[in-house]
Parts: sequence; structure tokens; C-alpha cells
Amino acid sequence: MTEGTISLPWQVIRQDDNGNRYRVGRYATRAEAQKIADSLDARGHKQLYWVERIAQNGDGGHN
Repeated sequence: MTEGTISLPWQVIRQDDNGNRYRVGRYATRAEAQKIADSLDARGHKQLYWVERIAQNGDGGHN
């Protein structure tokens, strides 16, 4: 487990219209990550944005 995973456990993911996924950023709280995702989504582009919790035990689980 890295220090970054502990202090920034929430990430915003973007999926473009071709199905490619990218991490936009990592955040300390779900509320902060959701605010970013909502503001990006409001731009009206074809991309899809969502928030995921980074698994601290490395199992790749999502929340």
C-alpha cells in the first residue's frame, strides 16, 4: 500500500465514445471526486465520467 493510495483513495474515470478509459485524477474524498466528475460531465461531451474507490488491498474492487 502506498501513501498516495491511503490519502487519495477516490478516482475519477473517463470513458470516451470509443470505450477507452482513463483516470482523470485522484481525490481524498468521494464528495470531492464526485464534484469533479459532475463538472466534467456538465460540459456536454460524449465522454462518461464516474467515481471509483481505489482498493487498498490491491484486489481491484470498486465502490
